[in-house]
Amino acid sequence: VMGSIAGLVAGLDSGQTPINKEIQSFVRLISAIAIFIGVVFFIIAMVMGYTWIEAVIFFIGIIVANVPEGLLITVTVTLTLTAKRMASKNCLVKNLEGVETLGSTSVICSDKTGTLTQNKMTVANMWLNMKMISLETGKMNYGENFDPRTPGWEELGNIACLCSNSDFVDVKENWQKPVNDRAVDGDATEAGILKCYECLMGDTSKKRKTNPKVIDIPFNSRNKYQASVHQDDEGKHLLVMKGAPEIVFAKCETILVDGEDVMIDETTRKGFREACEKLAGMGQRVLAFVDLHLDSSKFPPGYDFSTDDEEPNFPLDKLRFVGLLSMIDPPKASVPDAVAKCRSAGIKVIMVTGDHPITAQAIAKEVGIISSKNVLIIFDSLTPIPNSPQPGVSACVPGYVMTDWEEADLDKLIRSFTEIVFARTSPQQKLFIVEGYQRAGNVVAVTGDGVNDSPALKKADIGVAMGIAGSEVSKEAADMILLDDNFATIVTGVEEGRLIFDNLKKSIVYTLTSNIPEILPFLTWVVLGIPLPLSTVAILLIDLGTDMLPAISLAYENAELDIMERAPRDTHDRLVNHRLIFLAYGIVGITQAAAGFFVYAVIMASYGWMPNRLLFIKAEWEDEYNNNLEDSWGQEWSYGQRMMLQQTCNGAYFLAIVQVQWADVIISKTRMLSIFQQGMKNNVLNFAIIFETVLAAAVIYTPYVPQFIGIYPLAPEWWIPA
Repeated sequence: VMGSIAGLVAGLDSGQTPINKEIQSFVRLISAIAIFIGVVFFIIAMVMGYTWIEAVIFFIGIIVANVPEGLLITVTVTLTLTAKRMASKNCLVKNLEGVETLGSTSVICSDKTGTLTQNKMTVANMWLNMKMISLETGKMNYGENFDPRTPGWEELGNIACLCSNSDFVDVKENWQKPVNDRAVDGDATEAGILKCYECLMGDTSKKRKTNPKVIDIPFNSRNKYQASVHQDDEGKHLLVMKGAPEIVFAKCETILVDGEDVMIDETTRKGFREACEKLAGMGQRVLAFVDLHLDSSKFPPGYDFSTDDEEPNFPLDKLRFVGLLSMIDPPKASVPDAVAKCRSAGIKVIMVTGDHPITAQAIAKEVGIISSKNVLIIFDSLTPIPNSPQPGVSACVPGYVMTDWEEADLDKLIRSFTEIVFARTSPQQKLFIVEGYQRAGNVVAVTGDGVNDSPALKKADIGVAMGIAGSEVSKEAADMILLDDNFATIVTGVEEGRLIFDNLKKSIVYTLTSNIPEILPFLTWVVLGIPLPLSTVAILLIDLGTDMLPAISLAYENAELDIMERAPRDTHDRLVNHRLIFLAYGIVGITQAAAGFFVYAVIMASYGWMPNRLLFIKAEWEDEYNNNLEDSWGQEWSYGQRMMLQQTCNGAYFLAIVQVQWADVIISKTRMLSIFQQGMKNNVLNFAIIFETVLAAAVIYTPYVPQFIGIYPLAPEWWIPA
């Protein structure tokens, strides 16, 4: 079994994360636009008679202006900040990109035990002598309402004690505690049974010493039982077994009733089924306990028991059924509210568990995965799969029903029901279910804690393992680990993931808007022949200097109030779509460029260069030997004077972009809400606005710095026009 699970995991490829695909798509789009525009205008420049060096400079300028150089830093900082926030909320992110994937999730396939429930098993009922017996669970002192002298308990207790791999932690302080407070080395189910037996009998250690284990068959998800053989003081062997009731009962020939072995008949089978359904219907985990005294003539003292062959060399059938124990594992208090939040966010929560179907559906109803008002269909091998959606109907599908299903059968089930519980599932079936929801176009998150969950965790768009009860294998296969094993923490992760997508969109639209006011100066310089309004170095200063901190500061923006009331993001909703491009380039970008050209034209006109005089003057303007070029007023300008005026305009254009980016970052703060609803509570953003202004002023007015950037210090009044 372990080998087949390892083979499943090794053969799986989890593929690209949604955010990875989005960023890759965005980079390709922007690169294609930049190179296309650059090549087109390189050709135009050559046709218009520019030298190839001038055309290459123009080509480089266009590409530099188009590519958002700060995007990589912004994305990394955004993901890292969110991962840090989530770690403080008991959610450890192994893969940074997985944070956003959780925000895109439309289906969560959740395990039951330990994720939705507390994983604190307490024996609540037993079915012994074909009668139901309730135990005291409130005080967890089983002896108060149960007499250990009850016929059949000795045999049932014997199996419960011996057929177990758990034991009390052997530390002095632990032995001094009350039984039910002691730490146990073993899983929650066996811990609950061990504590129950120790409370009633108090002789676990003695019983195990006098009946040493000879061989055992560990529990696995295929067999769904655990068995072991023990030898007593007289050298006789006893086979004990516990496991899934329907599996174990099928191996039995007799049943122990009031100290007598009775052949199992239809009445017995009916009573057994009713008991299982009643206990499972209360949301309890039910285990069956059986034994068999092995014939001493066939299995003498020292017999070499073995499980190396396909079948063990001792019997596993014609056993004696002794009784049932049922354990209550109550849901965590935070789970119903978390499931309700998932519903309001448009996320389907699907339970995928190894428990009995009736137990699974009972817990699913309790936490809200299945609506109590819905009609519930528990599938069997004869139940037909509907061909159309079934509103108001929920489904519970046991694993044995899906044994021979094709992909089309599961796809039909997923289309027909929105509320589904899968019970008694194997690792292969969990993987099958995840793939089915992915084929339906969903982004699937899977939670799990066991080795058998690892294939589904690896295949899911994001695997979420349990930090406390989770196996090392499941943690290795997962992208995220819940340090508190709490399903409600996943909902926090969904909100953080959605916030990442929102904030990346805000950051990208903010970053892209400055592309237009950076590109148009080069286009007008080539096509209209005016003096260059903005230098290439100034463009880099905007992209990597003044724009960087405001873009990063949007990662600190709080979630908008409706973030968990929206439907999951459509997989076709791109990080950068046509609406975002139109907003960035067609509206805000053009407005920013207009501000830059306005201040450029105002300064030029104030010194005598009217707009009509600047058209197609490029060759004369840049001629360093022409020292008597006349302006609109007839004044003559030397080359040095013209360059000083051009650099003043470059500085003013640069400052205009910084100023309009103040408004842009405030515009970008929200996607859905008004700025008055969102407020200005992001102090990092408030600081970023001040920082970019101070940086721009420092660049313009610090001695010797402007000449390296191709700008000239501005008079204070030139801060006003933009």
